[in-house]
Amino acid sequence: MSAAISSLRILPDETDSASLQSSPLNPDQSSGFLGVLHSAMNDMQQLQGQAETKVAGVLEGTGSDVHSALIAVEKADLSFQLMMQVRNKIVSAYEEISRMQF
Repeated sequence: MSAAISSLRILPDETDSASLQSSPLNPDQSSGFLGVLHSAMNDMQQLQGQAETKVAGVLEGTGSDVHSALIAVEKADLSFQLMMQVRNKIVSAYEEISRMQF
């Protein structure tokens, strides 16, 4: 989970002139804000998939123990909550910009 949080930090020294000149709408771009968001969303989906697999294993009796399944579910939940807060901040910033008069 800490890897997902640290990948959301965007600092000025992490950007280079090549990433600033490239298209901002390219989802394959590994640097830049859009690339970081895509990476974080992929990490969130992986955590959710792992949680579903562990819970299914516990229910079938062939998987791991209950504790690791609960930990995986909590990691997925925290990752989802983080992404929702990031989405809320992006929507709030967009609404504030749209209210500005030029």
